[in-house]
Amino acid sequence: MEFISPSTWEDALAAKSGRPDAVPIMGGTDVMVELNFDRRRPGALLDLSRVPEPAQWGPDGPYLRLGAGVPYTEVVERLAARAPALARAARSVASPQIRNRGSVGGNLGTASPAGDCHPPLVAAGALVELESVRGVRRVPAREFYLGPGRSAREDDELISAVLVPTPAGPQQFSKIGTRNAMVIAVASFSLVLDAAARSAGTGIGSAGPRPLRSPRAEEFLAAEFDWEGGTDPSEAAARHFGELVAAAAQPIDDVRGSAAYRRHALSVMARRAVLWCAADYRKGAR
Repeated sequence: MEFISPSTWEDALAAKSGRPDAVPIMGGTDVMVELNFDRRRPGALLDLSRVPEPAQWGPDGPYLRLGAGVPYTEVVERLAARAPALARAARSVASPQIRNRGSVGGNLGTASPAGDCHPPLVAAGALVELESVRGVRRVPAREFYLGPGRSAREDDELISAVLVPTPAGPQQFSKIGTRNAMVIAVASFSLVLDAAARSAGTGIGSAGPRPLRSPRAEEFLAAEFDWEGGTDPSEAAARHFGELVAAAAQPIDDVRGSAAYRRHALSVMARRAVLWCAADYRKGAR
């Protein structure tokens, strides 16, 4: 196995162009597991740990530009106000040691339907920045995921960053697993409200072949939510919102949970997310 270790972003792009089969590695929290269990044996590893750009973040117009290598810990500790739902998701990832190494870019690279960071990115309308020697393109997170382990990234492209819109209202994320920590989600859900546009965004994780949305639930909540005062929705409205979210899922039965359980969990998490967002709205998150 060849090991390629560029020190500049330009060299990294050139290396990926020359070796499209090279697997990028920075934190290594997913790649090394696959190597250790002999689930994957790529022809080359492309080490990006010496390249500075992926570890940087900052404003980019109406977005927070988050380099693909920024670790979860930094998202939690420094970016919670700029990406609330994403920070909540990052806080739920594995252990402190993994959060110190793993990154949102790595989550995107594996494109696992159970990835914790996917629902907030989908709900918020984030963009995934892909770059190669051919140029840069930005793909909406809602279009990035194609299926388990598959994404819109071309073989010669690297994930350079993710661009998260500036918050314009309350955001929530929750997940349910077989234990309280160090767990892969049985199901997860994110809700993002935009007070200026009076719209809602949803993200469903670990309940389909890729992260999903519920456009019907978004439309219903946008019409039902009290954008003036943030009073709690009626019990019937909150329940119906949860039912719409659950109906949009495409779950399966597996070792972590049944399809029926996933739908039920999503309906409960969605109802709770509405109430939490309403409470935050009243406190001034709008």
